[in-house]
Amino acid sequence: MAKTRVVHACIECGTSHPKWAGQCSGCGAWNTLVEELTAPPEATTADSSSAPSTPVLIGDVDTQIGRPQPTGIGELDRVLGGGIVPGSVTLLGGEPGIGKSTLLLQLLAWWPATTLYVSAEESAQQVRLRAERLGAVRPDLWLLAATAVPDIVAAIDEIRPALVVVDSIQAVADPTLGSPPGSVVQVRACAHRLVVEAKRRGVPVVIVGHVTKDGGLAGPRVLEHVVDTVLSFEGDRHHSLRMLRATKHRFGPTDELGLFEMAAGGLVGVPDPSALFLADRRVGIAGSAVAPTIEGKRPMVVEVQALTAAAPCDAPARRTSQGIDGGRLALLLAVLQQRARQPVGNVDVYVSTVGGVRLVEPGLDLAVCMAVVSALTFRPMPADLAVFGEVGLGGELRQVGHTRRRLTEAARLGFRRAIVPGNSPNGVEGIQMLRVATLAEALAVAGLASDDEPPRGVRSRAQ
Repeated sequence: MAKTRVVHACIECGTSHPKWAGQCSGCGAWNTLVEELTAPPEATTADSSSAPSTPVLIGDVDTQIGRPQPTGIGELDRVLGGGIVPGSVTLLGGEPGIGKSTLLLQLLAWWPATTLYVSAEESAQQVRLRAERLGAVRPDLWLLAATAVPDIVAAIDEIRPALVVVDSIQAVADPTLGSPPGSVVQVRACAHRLVVEAKRRGVPVVIVGHVTKDGGLAGPRVLEHVVDTVLSFEGDRHHSLRMLRATKHRFGPTDELGLFEMAAGGLVGVPDPSALFLADRRVGIAGSAVAPTIEGKRPMVVEVQALTAAAPCDAPARRTSQGIDGGRLALLLAVLQQRARQPVGNVDVYVSTVGGVRLVEPGLDLAVCMAVVSALTFRPMPADLAVFGEVGLGGELRQVGHTRRRLTEAARLGFRRAIVPGNSPNGVEGIQMLRVATLAEALAVAGLASDDEPPRGVRSRAQ
């Protein structure tokens, strides 16, 4: 029997080192090397190798084989670009308790063929009880409570499912390796084995992965490289809204957003997210601004709230954000201080998007600035006014894409005016475009500037 050897593997990229070092030679990360036990190459099994392929003309490739199959869950199909591709491997990550197992059981319940659910963390009884609650108990859904990769492969050989779910990759291990489950060596080897089996059989495989405290996928970065699709399931366990994003997708775009609401019977798609985000909106309150945003092909109208308070004399001002990038908030506050002459340097600023949605698009910049100044001056924004636009370092307002779709969604929800960048294209009927060139002009149009600062160069155009 071959002896195991000790190596030091990087938890970020998986690069092996003969001895410990402060910096990884593969990715350059510091203090990421951990001790692992691994078997030499001759000790590993060789039955996972796939048959060699032969070259073919590109015109002879059958494109029908790689077409996605709908899952029956509209929001999931939206993110995946139509469905799951045969032979693909999808990695689903998310915080514990966010609803990953619930989503996958609903997927298996909708799949129109034999499926296999591999539970490496929960018992078969626990999965059965959840399936009963979700109405996912069906005669062609097989359940396997196992943690060894050979057992999983043997079950696939016996059942021949059309879809396989493995929950989770950190709990699966290969007995031929000396490392414990969840180690860098085990995660890398088990993921590679599952990818090989999926490609060889043409069976789609969905793998569940853990996440770290900062929200990134746990384990080596090579785990994300070997799979075809990486999905991120986000949300606050204290709220019902759940968001599904694709951070990597070899078969389609990665800018789509799927929205679910956690109900008693499982996850339900949200067909009208704008109405959900604005359901509890109170007009006439300072510190609130409404912005039409775009996530993929979906327009959404969201509310941005801000709160300011005097910072203690012996402490620096705090900048806290939820749903908005903290670095972007700091940049916008600096622009407000230097270009719009707003005294935000000595106050604590708290900014959040209502509903727990996380947005990164630049069209939200103007709404963040408006909400902060509204909270700072105790002046509420007009109830029928929406705003959007990217704010530059010079205080200028820059155009963002999909202007007409943003305005159409805002007009559908009852907004009649919109502050937009000056070079935006023509809008739609039912909403008036207030074109401005700078952040200072936008504040003046909204009535948030000082009384002695009249609007300059504002163009109003009704569409």
